[in-house]
Amino acid sequence: MGGHGDNYYGKHGAPQKYDPTFKGPIYDRGCTDVICCVLLVVAIVGYVVVGVVAWTHGDPRKVIHPTDSRGQFCGQRGTPNEKKPFLFYFDIVKCASPLVLLEFQCPTTQICVAKCPDRYMTYLTAHGNAASLEYYRNFCTPEFRSSQKAPLEVLKDKECPAMLIPSTPLARRCFPAIQAKKGVIMVGNETTYDDGRGRRRNVTELLEGAKKANVVLEARQLAMKIFEDYTVSWYWIIIGLVIAMVASLIFIVLLRFLAGIMVWVMIVMVILVLGYGIFHCYMEYAKLKGEAGSDVSLVDLGFQTDLRVYLHLRQTWLAFMIILCVLELVIVLLLIFLRKRILIAIALIKEASRAVGHVMSSLLFPLCTFFLLCLCIAYWASTAVYPFLFILTLILILTLLPTSPFPRRLALENGRSLAVPRSFLSTSNEAVYKVFNESACPFSGQTCNPETFNTSNVTKLCPDAQCLFAFYGGETAYHKYLIVLQFFNVFMFFWLANFVIALGQVTLAGAFASYYWAFKKPDDMPAFPLFSAFGRALRYHTGSLAFGSLVLAVVQVIRVTLEYLDHRLKAAENKFAKFLLSCLKCCFWCLEKFIKFLNRNAYIMIAIYGTNFCASARNAFFLLMRNIIRVAVLDKVTDFLFFLGKLLIVGSVGILAFFFFTHRIKLVQDTAPSLNYYWVPILTVIVGSYLIAHGFFSVYGMCVDTLFLCFLEDLERNDGSAEKPYFMSQNLRKLLKKTNKGQPDA
Repeated sequence: MGGHGDNYYGKHGAPQKYDPTFKGPIYDRGCTDVICCVLLVVAIVGYVVVGVVAWTHGDPRKVIHPTDSRGQFCGQRGTPNEKKPFLFYFDIVKCASPLVLLEFQCPTTQICVAKCPDRYMTYLTAHGNAASLEYYRNFCTPEFRSSQKAPLEVLKDKECPAMLIPSTPLARRCFPAIQAKKGVIMVGNETTYDDGRGRRRNVTELLEGAKKANVVLEARQLAMKIFEDYTVSWYWIIIGLVIAMVASLIFIVLLRFLAGIMVWVMIVMVILVLGYGIFHCYMEYAKLKGEAGSDVSLVDLGFQTDLRVYLHLRQTWLAFMIILCVLELVIVLLLIFLRKRILIAIALIKEASRAVGHVMSSLLFPLCTFFLLCLCIAYWASTAVYPFLFILTLILILTLLPTSPFPRRLALENGRSLAVPRSFLSTSNEAVYKVFNESACPFSGQTCNPETFNTSNVTKLCPDAQCLFAFYGGETAYHKYLIVLQFFNVFMFFWLANFVIALGQVTLAGAFASYYWAFKKPDDMPAFPLFSAFGRALRYHTGSLAFGSLVLAVVQVIRVTLEYLDHRLKAAENKFAKFLLSCLKCCFWCLEKFIKFLNRNAYIMIAIYGTNFCASARNAFFLLMRNIIRVAVLDKVTDFLFFLGKLLIVGSVGILAFFFFTHRIKLVQDTAPSLNYYWVPILTVIVGSYLIAHGFFSVYGMCVDTLFLCFLEDLERNDGSAEKPYFMSQNLRKLLKKTNKGQPDA
């Protein structure tokens, strides 16, 4: 502290002065940032209204059941289609049109049928045979009357399909039963087929149409397999998470009494776990040498729904090995350069352990935060699933991942991203019909009325045009502002989630500050420090928490928007636009990290002094800047040690889950369930273990940050004299060579 001059202090604020009345978190405080509190309440009321509107207009059946060309649900009880659960396409070849990706609607007639066709047949051949025609009628529109029209007139009016092809149901839709024999695409034993109009066509055209009509069904099939894996492995997943929770609890308890030993054991164990990971990856890499197909590159392979395919590639294990080697090297180098500072960090962790020991209820408080976060997620999901927001946001999140789960072949040929299906976006009760046509038509894509369509001018100018069901929507105010509702739903989710996290941080900070500023620990502490801090946070500082979480939510929404724009511009050729977008993404990422850091320290100041958010953020920032060396070394070293602890727990439980679910533990080899994708429960256990470990260590992290700020203020306020004794513990005083003159050690 003595090395800084007056100019330095002037630049970063004046140091705290001695205050004989200050004894820890101030109890006589007033409400802060009231305007933000009112704004949050109004926003929550509006969020409830959005939920009511969504539930009123929503209908999940429109997402579950396929709809025919008239907008009727296939297989819905109490309707004429109750016994017709499958959707049949008159001409699935037309589904190869890019229009499918834009509107998720094939420009061909679609009807609900009781079962998919199981034989090849054309209408021209079936018309002369009574038995064949009777079978054929099952795949014609209800208005079809075979005795009143000539065959060509029936086909022209699209009352019956020109041909039937053996099909199999997939996600309640009839798709051609295409198979590959020795690399040749065939239907039955034929590579070509009669399209019902006297022309021979290649089976590959059917395949292309089926692919486009199946635009989201592959993702649905993947989801169903994943769901099936969860149904048979959920019991073992829970056991794995319980093991992670017990391991985290044991680790925290041992840290309470054996902080120094545990830290070094943790460091050694992390190095050993990473070393084993490198060894295992090398053995798998060497074992695949010479095997057929193992040298295929990841780029050439592309995305595969069966992720086990990647484990048979040498390049996969080489990538894993390189990543682990880099991580191992970074950790070893950091330990070498920070070996002296680790001793000081261990002392700080010991002090945090004592604080946690006196406020044991703090270890369970993350469960309260987790419960409130689950409420936020549940409300968002229940609101979103009814109109369209859930599916849209889910697709958005998936497209933001480094490796999107959607197959590459689903992208448009011109490089544009997959458009969101309109039939999924709108689920109001009004069916919207549009003009579909094969040839050029000025009315293409316009809305139409199926009851008056045949008598309109459209059929005269475009003879091949059809008025088909497009999606459920409308022109009401609800439909006009769907995008606004979507944005509001996502924004409120971020705001409320950040608010819950902020509430937890302020509560823990208030409890641990009560411990530090108690001169005689724990005699001078309040009876229930955690509950007292929680009550103060809700009663006086809801507005300040809303302010801080609002700023962070705005930045996060902007980041999501930039990620979406980046995804949309991946195929663009404008280099400057890509560069500018990358710069913006980097800037807002840094801004989000800085705001999180600033908010965290501002909440500690709010918990102690009861000042508003801006004043607390400014005071915390200046305090840290006046002690920037200590911040950069001590505080961040403890964060690094906590990260190693989480890495140890997650790595150990993850390795155990890997050996169990891959049937490599002989004692329980027959007990492990058979799975479609064994990575599903493994990833679930790893992610769950991280969240559990993070929950426990977050208490320690908040404790260290709070004690650190209090420690810095203690050094500025007091000098160890009889009039200004230090509040820090005896161990910290010894470490810093500080003494309280004339006062017994606490």
